[in-house]
Amino acid sequence: MRQTVPSTPRFHYGWVIVATGTLIIVACLGFGRFALGMLLPAMGTSLSLDYAQMGVISTGNFVGYLAAVLVSGLMASRLGEKRLIVAGLTLVACSMVAVSQARGFWDVLIFYVFTGFGAGAANIPIMALVAHWFGRAQRGRAAGFIVSGSGLAILFSGWVIPLINGHMGSEGWRWSWMLLGALVCVIAVICVILIRNRPAEMGLHPLGVTAQQRGSHHQDVHHPHAGRLLIHMGMIYFAFGFTYVIYATFIVTTLVQERGFSEALAGQFWMWVGLVSIFSGPLFGTLSDRFGRKPVLMMVFMLHTLAYLIIALRLPDSFAYLSIFLWGIGVWSIPSIMAAAVGDYLGADRAAAAFGTITLFFGVGQIAGPGLAGVLADYNDSFAWSFAMAAGVTTLGVIMSSTLRRPEAEAR
Repeated sequence: MRQTVPSTPRFHYGWVIVATGTLIIVACLGFGRFALGMLLPAMGTSLSLDYAQMGVISTGNFVGYLAAVLVSGLMASRLGEKRLIVAGLTLVACSMVAVSQARGFWDVLIFYVFTGFGAGAANIPIMALVAHWFGRAQRGRAAGFIVSGSGLAILFSGWVIPLINGHMGSEGWRWSWMLLGALVCVIAVICVILIRNRPAEMGLHPLGVTAQQRGSHHQDVHHPHAGRLLIHMGMIYFAFGFTYVIYATFIVTTLVQERGFSEALAGQFWMWVGLVSIFSGPLFGTLSDRFGRKPVLMMVFMLHTLAYLIIALRLPDSFAYLSIFLWGIGVWSIPSIMAAAVGDYLGADRAAAAFGTITLFFGVGQIAGPGLAGVLADYNDSFAWSFAMAAGVTTLGVIMSSTLRRPEAEAR
C-alpha cells in the first residue's frame, strides 16, 4: 500500500536558522562582549590601563550596542534581517581586529564602541527571526538554543585565550583579538549562505503553524495597550540587564579579593558558569513554551535572587558553588523568553521593533548596573551591598513578572 508523503518536511529549515543563530550569538555577544573579561588583564598591563579606563571600555561597548538597538527596527525594515545580521557581524569582525592593533586607551574605546554597535545590529534581527520561523508553542525552545551561544563562547574563550597568552607572552592578547575577529568573519560568511528571512522563501510554513493558522501568525496582534505592555516588559528586561551584568562583572573579583580564591580557581569558576549556562536558554525556553512565559520568568528571577543573596550574605565558600550554579542555569533564559514573548503578544511582523524597544530598557540596565555596584563597593569597601542591591532588583523582577497578562492568542 502506497504511503502518502507528508506536507511538512521531517526536518524543518527553522532548525538551521536556530543553529546559525547560535553561531551569531557566539560571535556578536560571546566573542564581542563576554571574551573581554578574559582579555582585559593582559591588555591592561600592556597598554597601562587603570581600572576606571577598563570600566569605560566595557561601558563603551554597551553604549554602542544601545545605539544599534535604537535604529535596528528601522534598519531591519530597510535592509531585511539577513543583510543587517551580515553587516553587523562584519563590523564586529573588523573592529575586533582593529582592537588587536590598538596603541592605547582611546584606540580600544573607539573600536570597541563599534564592536558593540555591530553586536546590537546582529543580535536584534536574529532574535526577531524566531517569531517568523516558529509558532508560539516552539518559540521559547528555539530562542533558548540561540542564546546558549553566549555560554559556548565563554567556555571557548576561557580555554583558548590563556593558551594563546601562554604561547605568545605579553602581546598574546593581540593574537586573541585577531583570532576571535577572524572567527566572527567566518560566521558572517556562514550567515550569507544559510540565513533566510522568511519560511515562504523556501516554500515552508513556520514550524508549528498550519496553513489555516498562517495568516494569523503573520498579522499584527492588536494589543489594546501595546505601549503599556512594552514598558512593562521593558522594565522586566531592565531588571535582568541591571543585575546579571553586576554578577558577570564582579563575581571573579569578589571571589579573589574578598574570599581569597586564587585567580586560577576563580577562572575555573567562570568556565563552569559558561558550561552550566549553555543549558539555561533551552531549558527555561522550553519550560516557558509548556507552562507560559510568566511563571518561568518568575522562577528564573527567584533563582537569581538566591544567587545574589548567597554572595551578599557572605555564606561559607562552599555556597559560592551553589550561587554560580543558580546564576548560570538561568542567565541566558530571560533573553530567550522575552524574544518569544514579544512574538506572542504583538505578532511576528512587529517582533523586531518590539524586541528592539524592550532591549533599550535592558541596555540602560546594563550600563547603570556595574556603575552603581562599583560606587557601592568603593563606599563600603566590599561588594556585599552591590549583590544585595542586585537581589532587591531581581525581587522586583519577580513581582513585575507576576503581573504580566496572558497573550490574547493564548487566552482564547
